[in-house]
Amino acid sequence: MPQNSALTPLKTVTYTLLALIAFAANSVICRLALEMRVDGAAIDAGSFTVLRLMAGIVALFTILWIRSVFVVGKQAVFAKARGSWFSGTMLFVYAAGFSYAYLSLETATGALILFGVVQITMIVKSVYSGYKLHYSEWLGITLAFAGFVYLMLPGVTAPSFSGLLLMSAAGIGWGFYTLAGKKSTDPLADTSYNFLRTLPFVLLLVVYNLDSFYLSMEGVLLAIVSGAITSGVGYTLWYVALRALQTMQAAVLQLLVPVIAALGGVFFVDELLSTRLVISALLILGGILLVVIGKKVLSVKEYSDP
Repeated sequence: MPQNSALTPLKTVTYTLLALIAFAANSVICRLALEMRVDGAAIDAGSFTVLRLMAGIVALFTILWIRSVFVVGKQAVFAKARGSWFSGTMLFVYAAGFSYAYLSLETATGALILFGVVQITMIVKSVYSGYKLHYSEWLGITLAFAGFVYLMLPGVTAPSFSGLLLMSAAGIGWGFYTLAGKKSTDPLADTSYNFLRTLPFVLLLVVYNLDSFYLSMEGVLLAIVSGAITSGVGYTLWYVALRALQTMQAAVLQLLVPVIAALGGVFFVDELLSTRLVISALLILGGILLVVIGKKVLSVKEYSDP
């Protein structure tokens, strides 16, 4: 993965888009694994979380080792960047809350809670830290969130209280994990060690889950793909992109995930491209555009006006 903190606009867009696609894929994979069928779910939520994180650890440290041998040189086997216990804890809170919440939430309901809480967490933290929002950013955030609600709310059902709490915890965890990533100097190493630091919590979850685990080949494969590819590699790409994104941009950009997931349904599950989807996508994309470039463009215009 790239080490240089200076990213070109094209690379930033590429890494961001790939990461957001990975986030959307995670939601689809989790629902495929946990949805109830005639013969039951493919895997239980606890085992899915454990295998997802373990697969991420194995995949990431394999990539880290390959990089040290073939790219950087043997002297860089152990990178200076090693994540943090705070980030590892937030990663586990997100992963566990995400899996267990989807046992009692509809996909749309869960996505609305998760990304709404992520955005609120990051915005509140940014404002608390002294960042003053430009009026164009307020407008962009409002438009993007309105489009997100317009897309998701009409199809949701009232969430269970436990599901609401678990997905809210997952959203707070992912929000703080994202904020911590802006300080990363080596995204691959930081992500690898953050995954590794979930091990104590994973072991506790294994003990807690001993009497209720259920595994099938399909469930195991889905958990491994989620952990190794859409989580491990996807989160590394997100940490790379974060170095070139402002906090507000990172918060609002994640509202693209439900749009990507909905489009995935159109192309891969033969769902119809509805007018609602088009309108909500335009609102979200327009809001994101305002947050990303509105302040810069309008500030220049205000400065240049007599």
